[in-house]
Amino acid sequence: MPVATKDYYQILGVGEKADQEEIKKAYRKLAKKHHPDANKGDAKASERFKEIGEAYSVLSDPTKRKQYDQMRRLGAMGFGRGRAGQPPPGGPAADQGFSFEDLQGGFGNISDLFSSLFDLGKKPASGARRAGRQKGQNVEYVVEIPFLTAMRGGRVSVNVAITEDCTTCGGDGAAPGTNVRRCEECKGTGQVSFGQGGFAVQRPCPACFGRGKIPETPCPSCGGRGTVRQQRKIQISVPPGVDTGTRVRLSGQGERGSEGGPPGDLIITYKVKPHRFFKRDGLDIHVTVPINIAQATLGSKIRVRTVGGKKVVLRIPEGTQSGTKFRIRGQGIGKGGRMGDQYVEVVVEVPEKLSEDEQRAMQEFATTTGLKH
Repeated sequence: MPVATKDYYQILGVGEKADQEEIKKAYRKLAKKHHPDANKGDAKASERFKEIGEAYSVLSDPTKRKQYDQMRRLGAMGFGRGRAGQPPPGGPAADQGFSFEDLQGGFGNISDLFSSLFDLGKKPASGARRAGRQKGQNVEYVVEIPFLTAMRGGRVSVNVAITEDCTTCGGDGAAPGTNVRRCEECKGTGQVSFGQGGFAVQRPCPACFGRGKIPETPCPSCGGRGTVRQQRKIQISVPPGVDTGTRVRLSGQGERGSEGGPPGDLIITYKVKPHRFFKRDGLDIHVTVPINIAQATLGSKIRVRTVGGKKVVLRIPEGTQSGTKFRIRGQGIGKGGRMGDQYVEVVVEVPEKLSEDEQRAMQEFATTTGLKH
């Protein structure tokens, strides 16, 4: 079975840790140099242009790049390592690579990764051409929210990087005032296939980015892609009682669809910031409050903050020991018709230094009560 042996990082001349701006810059420079229009009749330049487009179509997409890197580390590209870090049988990894059978046997769902990366086996929607209507990709974000917002509910603002149509060219990739023509590489279908033997891999055409048409003069704002990355500010409603790991799906707030397809979804995973005073345990809240020796010995009343924002008067009985816990009913977290409690642990603080009068008074107290000192 055939294997993919192209190193997309090497093709674009960037490192594995290159950010999106470096990748885009390298692509624009190489695409301009090897574009078929600038190298008429040069078959090598045309092939090089295809490779550059193929590399960029994967490395510019965070999801595909992650999958590609995963396959690359596992040895799926012919220059990685084999099972348990060993070279593939028969020679160095750089010369051999793995077959589909090797990958499926050693790594379970690696074929799913490969299919996802190169759109293997996907069929176009009914009535649409191959590069036709497709739903946009989902976008996942982890959002940190303040502890009290998570407990009480509220709203938070999130800046999300989303791919949008380029406003300069209107999404067709052509510089203003210039035309587009049919892509000869894919004959206007937006898809190309490669492979041999037992399978063929179908993927978006790297020359036209799956649109089926190529601008005569690429748009200077998007480099001919027709799309740009934009920061979108979104207001998210936080229900009361949210905990770390809670996920919420916002329909239609993800990546744009292709050819008029519906947008994907935005999936938010909450991460609750710790609070210096309140600690959560399920629906219950735990706090620690310091009291002095006199309060613990003679008894007292203290005011305690609750997670709901109220202050509750708590009675401290005389003779209270350090570490004693008191429960305030119904002052925890409310969720799903249930309400937790707030637990208050008192800690008796001992003064580090006493004045002469205070020392005499303490000695008299110790003598009267029979305390050893």
